[in-house]
Amino acid sequence: MRRTPFNAGWTVSQRANRFEERLRGSTGRVEVTLPHDAMLGSTRVPDACPAAAYYPGGTWEYHRTIERAVGDDDGAAFLDFEGVYRDALLFVNDNVVAHQPNGYAGFVVQIDHLLHDGTNDLKVEARAYDDSRWYSGAGIYRNVWLLEAGRVHLAPETLQVLTPEIDDDVAVLQVGVVVRNQSSSLSNASVAVEIDDADGILVARCEAPVTTFPGEALLARQRLTLPEPHRWRPDDPYLYRCRVALLQADRVVDREETSFGVRTLSLDSVRGLRVNDEPVLLRGACVHHDNGPLGAATIDRAEERRVELLKAAGFNAIRSAHNPLSRAMLSACDRLGVFVMDEAFDMWQQPKSEHDFALHFTDRWEGVIEAMVRKDINHPSVILYSIGNEIPDAGRPQGSRLGRALAEKVRSLDHSRFVTEAVSGFLIGGPELMDEIRARIGAAGQEAGGELGPNTAMTDLAESMNRVMVATSVDEHSAETFSYLDVAGYNYMEARFEIDAEQYPNRVMMGSETHPAAIGTGWPAVRRHPQVIGDFTWTGWDYLGEVGIGRTVYGGPEQANGIPSFQGEYPWRTAWCGDVDITGHRRPQSYYREIVFGLRSEPYLAVQRPEHHDKVAGSTPWSWSDVVASWTWDGYDGAPVVVEVYADADEVELLVNGRSTGKAPVGAVRPFFASFDTVFEPGVLEAVAWRDGRIAGRSAIRTARGQVSLQAKADRSQIGAHPGDLAFVSVHLVDGEGVRHHTADRRVEVDVEGPGVLQAFGSANPVTEEGFGKTACTTFEGRALAIVRPTGTGRITVTARTESCQPQRVQIDAVD
Repeated sequence: MRRTPFNAGWTVSQRANRFEERLRGSTGRVEVTLPHDAMLGSTRVPDACPAAAYYPGGTWEYHRTIERAVGDDDGAAFLDFEGVYRDALLFVNDNVVAHQPNGYAGFVVQIDHLLHDGTNDLKVEARAYDDSRWYSGAGIYRNVWLLEAGRVHLAPETLQVLTPEIDDDVAVLQVGVVVRNQSSSLSNASVAVEIDDADGILVARCEAPVTTFPGEALLARQRLTLPEPHRWRPDDPYLYRCRVALLQADRVVDREETSFGVRTLSLDSVRGLRVNDEPVLLRGACVHHDNGPLGAATIDRAEERRVELLKAAGFNAIRSAHNPLSRAMLSACDRLGVFVMDEAFDMWQQPKSEHDFALHFTDRWEGVIEAMVRKDINHPSVILYSIGNEIPDAGRPQGSRLGRALAEKVRSLDHSRFVTEAVSGFLIGGPELMDEIRARIGAAGQEAGGELGPNTAMTDLAESMNRVMVATSVDEHSAETFSYLDVAGYNYMEARFEIDAEQYPNRVMMGSETHPAAIGTGWPAVRRHPQVIGDFTWTGWDYLGEVGIGRTVYGGPEQANGIPSFQGEYPWRTAWCGDVDITGHRRPQSYYREIVFGLRSEPYLAVQRPEHHDKVAGSTPWSWSDVVASWTWDGYDGAPVVVEVYADADEVELLVNGRSTGKAPVGAVRPFFASFDTVFEPGVLEAVAWRDGRIAGRSAIRTARGQVSLQAKADRSQIGAHPGDLAFVSVHLVDGEGVRHHTADRRVEVDVEGPGVLQAFGSANPVTEEGFGKTACTTFEGRALAIVRPTGTGRITVTARTESCQPQRVQIDAVD
């Protein structure tokens, strides 16, 4: 199959009235290169949905033409859409040829029968309005491909490489592909399979004939032997390449290829999860599909960068929340050695939003499952399929029937991975549980604002809500759901690990979704119980929408009983609960988690904002302390501050300009945590961790001094000269020694010269009216991020400017 990128040459416009367009014609079309998020260009308004970051919904139309020359009608042509949000309609020459109501399921459509000689018109409609609990974006936000082949061809997306038998000496490969005959005569052909190693050396080959009748499609399956297989591991993500050719009379008439890995998976309640017979604990990050400043646009390099940074932060697994992951991110996880739990649905038949996929679930769920498994099956990084997240139907008769059908559908398509479901005790526990939860929330809020104080408010609230999950009603209503799963996914139910490990000795469990602060107690529980195979925090990467669920507030109308309302008021735009912010910068909680995982020996310093000292902090279970890893606090000399130190130690000593302010025990407030009351004094703040009377590690932060300077740095000096690659240019405000001036925020302008465009520019500020589509933005805590997309080969120059600073230039070479 000839696969050609089909991302260029599109226009987009927002549709207001179909009948008026018939009379006047379409107006306001803008040229775009896919992937593209149409919603991100809309103006945010206070009366729009906070779940969608106050972006209004709508319907958008994408247009493109395709040329068909005389004689081309002998071949087959397809369009391969990796994802359109949402309720997509595809028109070819004004004929409807496809409808895909799911916003995340890829689909392939044959179009050659509707093409005529000359110019043909393509149109895609996409709509999004009150149909998501987070920022969905809208439009053709993932890649599109044009597929072309002869009338006898290898059917798109059917090549599968399975490894049913593996040992150190040999791996048996089972390679299958569908041969389709759309010609008017019998086809005598053969399918040749070749396996290359990571160096491109041929290591296995086979060939077999396949005969197809007109109108027939047959699965051609062959077995190969791969000697001394090199196994795929997280620390050695080795990939092979499978190349398949369809031959007629020794002539290649079609080709397909895919990468794959060789590895074994095993799972039991005694030894837990093992990969290649080695035990693995999943250090997991839940991630939504948006890319922050890029919105929902799934540009390949942005997906790869997220995986790189999440792995560098200590995660070894990603849970897609709550929809199938993109092909680009799956490929990045394969190459970088990160495990994947791919999730199919956020709802089944019971809706969570006014116009969500529940309206189509009954008729279309099988197609979504098939698309997900078809996409994932050759990716060694994928080890778990999740059939749903916090499903309201679960625990009820119809929900159990549906869940069982979903699980068995997945197994019928791919029995080599494990099936899970992220179950919410809040939803499955029934109305009697909700009464207890409301009482607990009220009590926790009063305690947080009173005796316990702001330092422990968010920890106590999360733990208080978690303790409710031990209720009998949760166990009774979840028993059947967990019985048809390979792994029981516990959303915010870590308190059940101890109980269920004893009560259900054959059950394998994991924290499929946990509060950020819960890792201090949750991860030791994972280590204690072999039945518990990992923890997935909400979230690894911050995201647009569900605005402010991780915020801290200090009094005011949105704080009741010490607890803020669930979502923030306009102009909040991000959830503000991620370990990594939307620009890719690690927040303090990320370093805390790294210490808990045992991956960092040095202590980590973070300082509560002095302007809020002694105020009562209101927080949610997804909040972290309102801290900044900085010792630069202009205007607060001599002011009292609270310093937090995260460490794997017995105690921590705090020094200000070399003077000890004393030691504090680690774990008195929460695990791996120590707190100090001191005063701000410019200079050096240092933490020394002590274990068994000896220094176990130390770290320091310094005050930024003198004039503010502008600093700009690209993540890479050379990128590919194609629209799937990107350069990420970080812009910082620093002093002469490179220390960040986090209190000196100002407006920065960026321009791009050469074969590139400024795809997005913005900061991680969770509360701002600024967007990402301008050439200027205000830094947040001294940082901003420019994203540059190449348009050809050559040198790209990015220049950043701000008041009272020398301009900074960064040069990036775009090469073929």
